[in-house]
Amino acid sequence: MKKSKEKGDMMESEPLLKDITEKHEQIKVPSTTLILAVCASCIGGTFQYGYNISIVNAPTKHVMTFINQTWTERYNTEISEQLLTFLWSIIVSIFTIGGLVGSSVGGTLAIKYGRKGTLMMNNIFALLAAFFMGISHPTGLYELLIIGRFLTGINAGIGSCVQSLYLGEIAPRALRGAMAMGTSIFITGGIFTGQVVGLHELLGGEGYWAILLSTTCIPAVVQLLVLPWFPESPRYLLIDKGDETACDEALKQLHGADKYHGEKADIEKERLDALGVKPKKPWELFSDQSLRWQLYTIIVLNAFQQLNGINAIYFYADYVFSQSGIPENKIPYVTLGAGICELITALSCGLLIESLGRRALIIGGYSLMAFWCFCLTVALTFQEASPWVPYLSVICVFAFILSFGLGPGGVTNILTTELFTQTARPAAYMIGLSVNWLSFFIIGMAFPFIVNGLKQYCFLVFLVICVMVAIYIFLVVPETKNKTFLEIHAAFQHKDRKRINGADGFAASPWSTDL
Repeated sequence: MKKSKEKGDMMESEPLLKDITEKHEQIKVPSTTLILAVCASCIGGTFQYGYNISIVNAPTKHVMTFINQTWTERYNTEISEQLLTFLWSIIVSIFTIGGLVGSSVGGTLAIKYGRKGTLMMNNIFALLAAFFMGISHPTGLYELLIIGRFLTGINAGIGSCVQSLYLGEIAPRALRGAMAMGTSIFITGGIFTGQVVGLHELLGGEGYWAILLSTTCIPAVVQLLVLPWFPESPRYLLIDKGDETACDEALKQLHGADKYHGEKADIEKERLDALGVKPKKPWELFSDQSLRWQLYTIIVLNAFQQLNGINAIYFYADYVFSQSGIPENKIPYVTLGAGICELITALSCGLLIESLGRRALIIGGYSLMAFWCFCLTVALTFQEASPWVPYLSVICVFAFILSFGLGPGGVTNILTTELFTQTARPAAYMIGLSVNWLSFFIIGMAFPFIVNGLKQYCFLVFLVICVMVAIYIFLVVPETKNKTFLEIHAAFQHKDRKRINGADGFAASPWSTDL
C-alpha cells in the first residue's frame, strides 16, 4: 500500500513539476554567492591536491641533505645513496597512498556528515600534516615528513572526492559544467601557487623547506573561516536528509529567491525517483546492470587521466628546456610558464564547456594529445639534426599541456558527477578517484623504468592510449550538456536496451551512440 501511495504521489507531482520547470528559465548567470561557494569549497579541496603535488619538488635536495645529516648523527655513518633515494621516494609517493585511503572513504563520510560537513572536518588532516612536517627539522625526525605527507594525501583524497560532489550538486543545470570546472581550475591554481612559493627567492631556500611544507595549513585555515558562511548541498538536504525547508533556504541563498524554482523541480524529480532507495555502496555498483557502462566509463577516464602521458611530459620538460638553450637557473621560471598555460587552459575550458559540450572537449583533448605525442617523439629523436628542432620540442611540451587541460584535465571529474544519480554518486566517486589515485601511484613507481627502457619512444605508447580513450568516449559516452541527471541515466538505459535487442553477436557491444 505504501509503494502504491508513493507512486500515486509521484504521478500527481509530475505535471506540477513540469509546470514549474517551464515557468522558470534555467539559470544562465551564476550568483555571487554561488561563485564564492565554489571558491570556498575548492580552496581546501583540489587546491590542496595541486599545491601539495607542487611544493614537494623545490626542497628535494635540502630534504635529502637533512635526512643524510640526521642519519649520520644517529648512527655515526653516512646513509647509502640507494637508501637515501628510497626514503625520499617514500616521502613523495606516500602522498598517493594517503590519497587512495582518503578517496575510498570520502563518499561514505559525505553521506554521513554531509558534503559541507565533511569538507570542514577534512581540514584536520591538513593541520596535523602541517604540524608534523613543520617540527620535523627542529626535532631531527625525518619520519614525521612521511607521516605528514600521508596525512596531506588523505586530505587531498577526501577533498577531491567530496568537493566534486558538492560542486556538481549546488550548480544549476545550465552551468553545471562550468561550475564543476572549479575542480581543475583550483588544481592548476594550486600547482602554480606551489611553484611560485617554492622559488629560491621565496621559501625554496635551504633554511625554509620545513616552513614551505607546512604552508599546507594556510588553505585549511582559510576554508575553516569562509565555508561556514555557505549552505550545505540542496540535493543532499532534500534527497538524503528529507529536509525540504533547509533545501529551500540553501537554494535561495545560492541562486536567489526568484530563480531557484526550476532547480528545486529537478531535485524533486530526482527525490521521487529515489524514494525507498538507499545510497549505494561501491561494491553494489558492480552488480547493478543499469550502471555498468557508466561505471566502465569512470574507471577508464580516471585511470587514463594519470596514464595518458602528462607525467612523462613533465619528466622530460627540464631536459627539453635545457636542450633549447635555456640556462639551468632559469628553467624553474619556464616551468612556471607551463603552469600558467595549464591554468589559462582550465579557465578557457570553463568558458567553453557549456557551448561546445563535454564530448567535443574531451575527445578533442585526447586527439590533440595523441598528435603532440607523435610530434614530440619525432622532435626528441632528431634533437641534434638542426638548431631549430629543440624549439619544436618546447612547443610540443606546451601544446601537450594545453591539450590536457582542455579535455582530460577538466572534463573527467564533471562526467563522474553527471553519469550518476544521487544514490549512486558518492560510491561512484569513491571508485573513480580510488582508480585515479592507484593509477597515480602505479605510474609514479613504474614510470622511471618505462622511460629508461623506451626513452623518447614511450610517447608512442601514450599516443596509442590517447587514441583508444578518444575512440571509447566517441562510441560510448553521450553528450551530457544541459541534461538532468535523470535524463542522462535514461540515455544510458536506452542504449542498454538497444544492445540487448541487437544481434546476439553484438548484443553486449557499447558501440552505439544514438540516444
